Amino acid sequence: MTRPPAATAPGTPPAGLRDFYEDPSVPVASGTARSRRQAQLLARALGPVRPGTPAATILDIGCGDGTAAATAAEVLAGHRLIGVDWSQDALRRARTRIPCAVRGELTDGGLPFAADSADAVLFSEIVEHLVDPDAALDELRRVLRPGGHLMLSTPNLAAWYNRGLLLAGVQPVFSEVSLRQVHGRPGTQVVGHLRLYTARALRGFLTASGFEVVRIAGAPYHDVPRPLRPLDRAACHVPSLASILLAHARRRRE
Repeated sequence: MTRPPAATAPGTPPAGLRDFYEDPSVPVASGTARSRRQAQLLARALGPVRPGTPAATILDIGCGDGTAAATAAEVLAGHRLIGVDWSQDALRRARTRIPCAVRGELTDGGLPFAADSADAVLFSEIVEHLVDPDAALDELRRVLRPGGHLMLSTPNLAAWYNRGLLLAGVQPVFSEVSLRQVHGRPGTQVVGHLRLYTARALRGFLTASGFEVVRIAGAPYHDVPRPLRPLDRAACHVPSLASILLAHARRRRE
């Protein structure tokens, strides 16, 4: 999970959320394996960099400390990768890992880029933190060129183990009822999730936001107990059961 660039529209996160996300103990990255897989999906979509062809402009929205962006840059060599975050503290750390990181917010015109200027957007585990995800997708759609790629990842509410937990009357993994501590579910880490999606809900949300869904794939979750990890990897073959949803969508052409 990368640190959210903005949680509300208009403006930046409310004071409580802003303080929470600025806390250095809150995780700001989801691990290199998932970042690399997402970048590989984008690399295949963009195709090889050819001599005489301009490099694609790729925005990593919510780049946090730049760890995920640095991993993606290795896979997307030859393209122009720009990190974006609202947190000045996160940006200071990101600039030690990637060449370019700028401040921006997911509000109306809050990203410092012209309309139709980006070829692709990486939006890694941000949407589940947003108060107003509709405004965020509107802003991403604005900066993407027609046909531009959106690579979005988010935890899956209907992950295979969450289905069993709900049947047992247990709060699902990834869901949170407090910013202070975990209540009623496995785990101890509070990360500020406000919204959760199933594969069906994510597909409908992206379509309604002006995107054409190319593919939804599954990815494993790094915090699954070790004995269950083979099962978690197997669940990725059925994205609706996977721990993490990886969506590839394209901005619809008018």
